[in-house]
Amino acid sequence: MAKVEKRKFRTETQKVLNILTHSLYTNREIFLRELLSNAADALEKLRFTQSGGGEVREAGLPLEIRVSVDKISGILQITDTGLGMSESELVDNLGTIARSGSERFLADIRAEAVGRDEAAPGKGTGAEEVAPGKGTGAEEVAPGKEAGAEEVAPGKEAGAEEAAPGKEAAGESHPGQTEDAAGPKPDGDAGEGASDAGGEIGGQIIGHFGIGFYSVFMVADSVEVVSLPARGDAGPCLWTSDGASGFSVRRLEGEEAAGYRRGTTVRAKIKKDASEFLEKYHLQSVIRKHSNFLPFPIFLEDERLNSTPALWREPRSSVRREQYDEFYKYLTYDEKPPLDVLHISVDAPVQFNALVFIPDSEQDYFALQQERWGLDLYARRVLIERANKDLAPNYLSFLKGVVDTEDLPLNISRENLQENLVLRKISQTLVKHVFNHLEKMAEAESGRYESFWKLHGKYFKFAFNDYVNKDRAAALMRFPSSAAEGGYISLDGYISRAKPGQKEIWHVSAPSPEAAKVNPHLERFLRKGVEVLYLLEPVDEFALEGLGKYRDFSFKSVEHADGAALDAFPDVEGVASAPAALSGEEKAAADSLLARMGAILGDKVREIRVSDRLAGSPAVLVSPEGLSSSMEKLIRAMRKNDEAPAKILEVNPEHPVLRAMARICAKDPDSDLLADLTLNLFDNVRLLDGSPDDPQLMADRGLKLMGRALSWYTDLSGV
Repeated sequence: MAKVEKRKFRTETQKVLNILTHSLYTNREIFLRELLSNAADALEKLRFTQSGGGEVREAGLPLEIRVSVDKISGILQITDTGLGMSESELVDNLGTIARSGSERFLADIRAEAVGRDEAAPGKGTGAEEVAPGKGTGAEEVAPGKEAGAEEVAPGKEAGAEEAAPGKEAAGESHPGQTEDAAGPKPDGDAGEGASDAGGEIGGQIIGHFGIGFYSVFMVADSVEVVSLPARGDAGPCLWTSDGASGFSVRRLEGEEAAGYRRGTTVRAKIKKDASEFLEKYHLQSVIRKHSNFLPFPIFLEDERLNSTPALWREPRSSVRREQYDEFYKYLTYDEKPPLDVLHISVDAPVQFNALVFIPDSEQDYFALQQERWGLDLYARRVLIERANKDLAPNYLSFLKGVVDTEDLPLNISRENLQENLVLRKISQTLVKHVFNHLEKMAEAESGRYESFWKLHGKYFKFAFNDYVNKDRAAALMRFPSSAAEGGYISLDGYISRAKPGQKEIWHVSAPSPEAAKVNPHLERFLRKGVEVLYLLEPVDEFALEGLGKYRDFSFKSVEHADGAALDAFPDVEGVASAPAALSGEEKAAADSLLARMGAILGDKVREIRVSDRLAGSPAVLVSPEGLSSSMEKLIRAMRKNDEAPAKILEVNPEHPVLRAMARICAKDPDSDLLADLTLNLFDNVRLLDGSPDDPQLMADRGLKLMGRALSWYTDLSGV
């Protein structure tokens, strides 16, 4: 048997670096986010070191990040006053691809904590991680070089994710609530050692992958990094690279070392085709977009850019309504304060903090704003995506706000998510909180809820597509009705007023309440006192079809009510009764009229028949396919078919108009007047049906009849 020789994979580091800088990151401005996250990590690690009693150089130096530009030299400079790196750490962390100094820093902390736990008698090992409200992280790392690590082209990220301060118990709130849900967690019984020590800082560190630093080579021809470590007495060291031929590291001495203070300075020689990153206005925009909520001050040429606090990470009880309003206006550019606010903090089944607003202004997501919806997604205060559409379903598209999670799995570039499992869990939890909030509002603040519904109900109705939540959504839906003058009713309210034995929720589609009231199909329902929902939005009928039924009541259009559907219910007092029945002679004349009308209308109608549904109207169109008129129009619009199908014309021969037409027909069946009256009647019922054929021809026929009527009047009256 031949000898098997094991070999290690070999790496063409220049090609790897090129792939990292030009393939993983699709947006060049991301490099600035990565470098600022690295700087924040360095500051967070220094703060953690100080909080543990460690001695650091220049302890009184403020924790901050400064960005400056030298347009003449083409240099962009980012300086932090964080932990800094020694010469060996520069080699290890910036010279080894995918080596995360922050990850090594956390590993060292956990190892130390384990040692302390094992040495302390009676103390447990490991416990629940608590994420206090600290900052984010950086690029520097604990010392120690990996054995056998290959020195390659530059690049080390120290930036990835950061944690939520003062986590709250799962819950939600709107302004005005005083519950204190977000104080520090009480001490546990035991086992707060390794996990607690690492978790306290680990939740605040952004970087874990060791890649982000490389993104600077998307915009830089060369990079210099000068770092002065906070620990020990070593002087500053300079790391340089062009991102292609390798890197060099040397100590700075004498005058070269003068002027450097604790921390790290990154100088990027900006490429000619990336000169926008030397413009102050562009840097302001990018920093505020991606890194506005980092917990340390960011200065651009002495102007602080990130002064807006991350309110979603604060205890609800400590935030005033005015702060919510100010943050909402900052986030949305809306001049009006929000209608309501949900301040949510959840630890299980997934950890996230959210600040979600219900706007007090109507949105238009069916037209101009159809792609401009979604919540902003953050990972430990660092923006991942604006208007993420996976955090909330489309029927909650009206919501504005931010979601910040520590549990989000990210790919190396942090621009695309590795998987949607965590986002799905966040979305499910967030939706539950929104439903809980709306249910409480509907029960306790009906006026406020009606204001919400008028603004956003047309979107919320799309929840009929949400199989899990559609029953809860149905209970929250509101509709105008024949029993609610100018107001809205719930489906439960409708059922509470239903007639004994009634098992249908009747509805009629119309463009307005006024149009609904004159719909001929509604006449019998008004006479019987049966309430009818007015469906005024195109989505309404789809929503009821999707719901199917509600509490054993089926949804049914008044157009589909058969003659005997309401016979069991007595007429309501004060409503006009049906007209007197036709005599035998009048019935014969009516039959002749229907035959003549059929000849005049021809294929415009499928059939003409006597109606058993009309009382105060002369005629109505009925769809033979079982679809309501509005649903039929929507389907035609989706199919881009403008031709209205022939329908059944139902007439009320007891109506005065039909009685008069019957007398004309009996005297002169071929009368031009009868033909004009028939066509004009058909025009009117098509208007009521919402399917006019030829408006110009309809107007012409109407004017001709008006002329005849005026002529007869003047002749008879002698005017």
